[in-house]
Amino acid sequence: MTAVQLPQGPLPEGRFPRRVPARQLRQILCLVPLLLVTVVAVQHRSVLAEGFGHLRSAEWPWLLAAIGATCLTWVAAAFTRQGAVVERLPKRRLLATQFAAGAANHLLPTGLGASAVNLRFMTVCGVPLARSSAALALYLLAESVARLGLLTALLLAFPDALSFGELLPEHAMGPLLLGVVAVLVVAAGVLAFVRRLRTAVVSFLRTALGELRSVHTRPCRAFALWGGSFAFPLLQAAGLVLVGQALGLPVSPVHMAVAYLAATVAVALVPTPGGLGSVEAALVVALVAAGGPAAVATAVVLAYRIITVWLPLVPGAVTLGALVRLKVI
Repeated sequence: MTAVQLPQGPLPEGRFPRRVPARQLRQILCLVPLLLVTVVAVQHRSVLAEGFGHLRSAEWPWLLAAIGATCLTWVAAAFTRQGAVVERLPKRRLLATQFAAGAANHLLPTGLGASAVNLRFMTVCGVPLARSSAALALYLLAESVARLGLLTALLLAFPDALSFGELLPEHAMGPLLLGVVAVLVVAAGVLAFVRRLRTAVVSFLRTALGELRSVHTRPCRAFALWGGSFAFPLLQAAGLVLVGQALGLPVSPVHMAVAYLAATVAVALVPTPGGLGSVEAALVVALVAAGGPAAVATAVVLAYRIITVWLPLVPGAVTLGALVRLKVI
């Protein structure tokens, strides 16, 4: 059998794709957020048109106050992120990262975009990956506890704030509870029978508890963590209240705040990008349950989402691309 002679020397140029340099790859990644924003905006163009239409008939002083409250939510998020980790993070970059994370959060399933951006930011700042993940979990825990705590306190103080029969019909409670129990049982079963996963979860919990103890030994970190966690949902609720005032929604501010907290808690597990669609529907239902007319409640929710989601989306995507290019994340 005759031996096959393979060609010697370098292969002809263009035969195989060359490796993309890291600098060019970062330039490409800078454009990805803007591309995603364009796709999402085209998909929701009818909602955008209707929302901007409602803004034209609103009282602008209230809308400016709502924009101010929205800007303060990024400051509150930065405080909470800093409070979740012992190391001092660069303040300006931390704030810019929260603004960019907001855009990422609306382009990926709820929570994943912001979590990925902040995880990368902390690791670039020198925090080990295991502790960065623990700090991320601590942030999510504190924010969830604060949101649920505020909702519980307001419902106890104002038990007639929502008409739960309209918000969640009685016949829907059974399937909902059954679904929650089923998820918990499946999760417990997986942890019980998959040894490697159980070991990883136990190791992560140990790291997270260590980070929790370290943070709470420093009063300034604990104050930033919990102060930011409570301020964040309060500022979000204040934004909805201010938009409601701008459009003349006949619902008391406290009841609107309760409606906002109840709606966001209800959609927390819905895996849609930034809650797009699910948040709007839940907010409309909650405002109607609080006593608002359906038409005005819909207008308020659309205008509110324009201010809190769509207006910051393009500058947030630009900031995200800039942070990638500058190797901040």
